Amino acid sequence: MSRAPNRNAIPVSAEEAAARGWRELDVILVTGDAYVDHPAFGAAVIARVLEAAGFRVGVIPQPDWRSPDDFRRLGRPRLFFGVTAGNLDSMVNHYTAFKQRRRDDAYSPAGRAGLRPDRAAIVYAQRVRQAYRPSGDPKGHPPFGPEGPQGPEGQDGPKGRDVPIVLGGIEASLRRLAHYDFWDDAVRRSLLDDAKADLLVYGMGETAVVEIARRLQAGASIRDLTDLPGTAYRTGGDAPAGAVALPSFAEVAADQQAYLEAYRLHSRESSPHTGRRLAQRQGAYTVVVNPPQLPLTTGVLDSIYALPFARQAHPSYTQPIPALEPVQFSITTHRGCFGGCAFCAIVAHQGPCIQSRSKESILAEARSFAGHPDFKGVIVDVGGPTANMYGLACRAQRMQCGCPRDACIFPDICPGLETSHAAQVEILRALRALPHVKHVFVASGIRHDLALADETYLRELAAHHVGGHLKVAPEHISPRVLRAMRKPGVEAFLEFTKAFGVATARAGKEQYLLPYLMAAHPGCTLDDMIELALFLKQRGIRVEQVQTFTPTPMTDAATMFYTGVDPATGEEVHVARSPEERRMQAALLRAHDPANYALVKRALLKAGRRDLIGWGRECLIRPRPPTPGARPSGRLPQKQPAPSDDWQ
Repeated sequence: MSRAPNRNAIPVSAEEAAARGWRELDVILVTGDAYVDHPAFGAAVIARVLEAAGFRVGVIPQPDWRSPDDFRRLGRPRLFFGVTAGNLDSMVNHYTAFKQRRRDDAYSPAGRAGLRPDRAAIVYAQRVRQAYRPSGDPKGHPPFGPEGPQGPEGQDGPKGRDVPIVLGGIEASLRRLAHYDFWDDAVRRSLLDDAKADLLVYGMGETAVVEIARRLQAGASIRDLTDLPGTAYRTGGDAPAGAVALPSFAEVAADQQAYLEAYRLHSRESSPHTGRRLAQRQGAYTVVVNPPQLPLTTGVLDSIYALPFARQAHPSYTQPIPALEPVQFSITTHRGCFGGCAFCAIVAHQGPCIQSRSKESILAEARSFAGHPDFKGVIVDVGGPTANMYGLACRAQRMQCGCPRDACIFPDICPGLETSHAAQVEILRALRALPHVKHVFVASGIRHDLALADETYLRELAAHHVGGHLKVAPEHISPRVLRAMRKPGVEAFLEFTKAFGVATARAGKEQYLLPYLMAAHPGCTLDDMIELALFLKQRGIRVEQVQTFTPTPMTDAATMFYTGVDPATGEEVHVARSPEERRMQAALLRAHDPANYALVKRALLKAGRRDLIGWGRECLIRPRPPTPGARPSGRLPQKQPAPSDDWQ
């Protein structure tokens, strides 16, 4: 059954665009996700920002990539196509840490898998090129406007003009230079080169995308847009003067030391205040990466989140989008993360500088929930990449200059970092005082070592904002592994568990920590995982979910995985490359699960720890496998109490 065009939604069909009175679009966004008009979905943010800047925008969500036809549904844009794989890198979206195909996709209707291709940004860009060749729009695919082509040359504009393609989103951010790809187990070219696109926008690209549209509107050529911060482009000529020359693609693909050097050079130029242009030769072209864009001001960030998001999937969908449910009534308070975790891709996309919204903006968003038909009085999350970094900054960021430290809180908290959580506490108190709000939760993970710096915040959190479980990410206990991860020592986690237990008891509640732990990170051996398994057993902790390391492009940890060297120290690190060792490490995190018995036993025997196979309380497993179908004994993981003083 067809639906009437929705005049408020960003158009996804010719009929919806025509209902707005539009005979052509300025920008068309192609995304690998279903279209959800919510500020947690990148395509929606870019669409609304362009709309607010006066441009006519349409979205083609999850097009059929098997032929160019579906890419013609909105006609040819007057300015450019924007192409994104979606909210996740498409390979991360499709495959597990063991390279097995996932059975579902939270960003698709009803969680259905298979609605986007592998390496989606490349495939979409190729199909756009096929759909709109330089010779013009193929016959049989007229513009959608009621009066047909605009002007004597039609919607395509001057004959022979190629359609501009601008890449964006996290897949573009993580793959803007030559990078190690876990799924190919090889170094791949820049996404810009593979997709043959005109420009690549990396990071949170609102500023760059609007500027691209404005310059093209003013008559500039897409090939002239070479000076925009937060973008990359290809050139057939020499690198611009002053650019930092990285080892070429041919060099980094053939030599791990050259790859390591390229990564180090790139990392040194990642500051938005002091970073310089990068240039890397890739065959016949040179990829040039301009410095990151400056952090958004509070006023600009407020204006983005004030845009008229419906906080719903596009009305054309008849099935729910699973990724929407956990965030529909969440509030993003800030962007960026200065944690510096080696395995995390956030800094490569959102940057290391915290960009915070104003209290007034956050409260205005919460007040807007009151009139939403789906709102039941519960704000499910107030936070960001790390919830308790809201409003925090260091003197280097305040002065807009560089800093010699790689991370503000590793290996310890920088003395120049402002650690007061007072602004967060003030906002949380104001939110829960709103008359239409029943509960306000902090579901984003918090940085536990930072939380220890503010006792008031921890008390407020435990008393009012934990929905039964609080996410924390100690990740491991081994000092060597934690150094490779750029995470604080286990002592901070032990101290936090005691403090959280005290705060929870004072609030008269039964609440639990949900610790995130990781297996198979570079630097982690079977011996390290066995020690972690013993740590968990001795303290009665049963991990519900196991995270196995996946090398995400352009992270320290991916560089370690590929080269076997820690780029920060130059030291060699153990890398669990074989699927067998990776599975054994993951199984050790849930050694109590009968399903993992065989893998755990193999791991113990391989590590020479036969002493941990037996009937004693200190043993990890029994000498004989459990009865088939047996379930783990003891409490369920979600009912494990926050560890108390006996942890030490």
